[in-house]
Amino acid sequence: MAGPGLRILALVTDAFGGNGGIAQYNRDFLSALATCDRVEDVIVLPRFSARSVGSLPTCVRQLRPVESKLAYSFAAFWTAVRYQPIDLVFCGHLFMAPLAAVIARALRVPLWVQVHGIEAWRELSAPQRRSVESAMMISSVSRHTRHRLLQWVGIDPARVKVLPNTVNPQYHPGPKPGYLIDRHAASGKKVLMTVSRLAGSEQYKGHDRVIRTLSRVLSHHPDTIYLIVGDGDDRLRLESLAVECGVVKNVQFTGWVPPEELPDYFRLADVFVMPSAGEGFGIVFLQAMATGVRVIGGSQDGSRDALCDGAIGTLVDPENCEELASAILAVLDNPARTGDRTTRFKPDLFREHLNAVHQSFSVQWRLARGAAVTARAMSVSNAFSSSRQD
Repeated sequence: MAGPGLRILALVTDAFGGNGGIAQYNRDFLSALATCDRVEDVIVLPRFSARSVGSLPTCVRQLRPVESKLAYSFAAFWTAVRYQPIDLVFCGHLFMAPLAAVIARALRVPLWVQVHGIEAWRELSAPQRRSVESAMMISSVSRHTRHRLLQWVGIDPARVKVLPNTVNPQYHPGPKPGYLIDRHAASGKKVLMTVSRLAGSEQYKGHDRVIRTLSRVLSHHPDTIYLIVGDGDDRLRLESLAVECGVVKNVQFTGWVPPEELPDYFRLADVFVMPSAGEGFGIVFLQAMATGVRVIGGSQDGSRDALCDGAIGTLVDPENCEELASAILAVLDNPARTGDRTTRFKPDLFREHLNAVHQSFSVQWRLARGAAVTARAMSVSNAFSSSRQD
């Protein structure tokens, strides 16, 4: 990685224009990476389509998405050839690591792998494990994910750096927006809120736990409504559960919300609650706290990092409905706003942290390359000495 003008190939699921926490993380990561020392060009190849990419940061260019798995593999190799020289391959998701590792090996450049959550918590496939073990650097979104990953791979723990989420400045405290109060008939009511995809594969987020707990909350605060912000294939199950629990009149599903309205939705809430049991980190916690809303998260996953081990939010056992209900009632009984508590997660600090990780990566690469050159030189010397003796 010597010399100016590093060009980085980033293989990601989605980034600019994408939805969800991983897409947001990738946007923040790639934008900050483009500002690191000597980085001149970041070529982003996404897997999934975006709604609208918009303007891109300086030094970042995002290519058209390729959704087919096989076609994406061909596109990744073609991109690596077309945009040579490539100095580094960044892999934004563990599932793509085997492909990224093959490309990095073919180009003889270092590999950087990012891990997020549950994909790294279980035993990895053999190709995934070999790919991670071949990486020069692995960054993890939380301590929890780092700890779980290290149970499955045989690498020096120093190669796995924690790089948590950051929060956009558009999330800041403000009054409850009138247009959302009218839209959801929320005047004079307490508002619980969860923001996430409603994916059947992500039932661990805990919407159902809040719904099952709601009747106890209503016995103390009958004017409470629960807003579920987001959409997905798990919505019908949750709607049926609300009927089953007798709280359907107090549960509202907003569907997909435009990104420009999301900060206002957080400001509408009195409590943000997501008792997840499988969160890699949970950027929505930061977004809620940045708007001054009090938050409740699960104590068994990466939510601990977002809530700083309970210092800036309430942690509960996600499987304990009594504990969850008590935590919600405690906030509703004392609903004062807290102000922005996300100072340690601001973009400037995120960029500084990423630059430090990048510098560490660069040092490791130079040392590894120097060791390889020395080993080759010794091999040649030994071969020459052997031939002289013969």
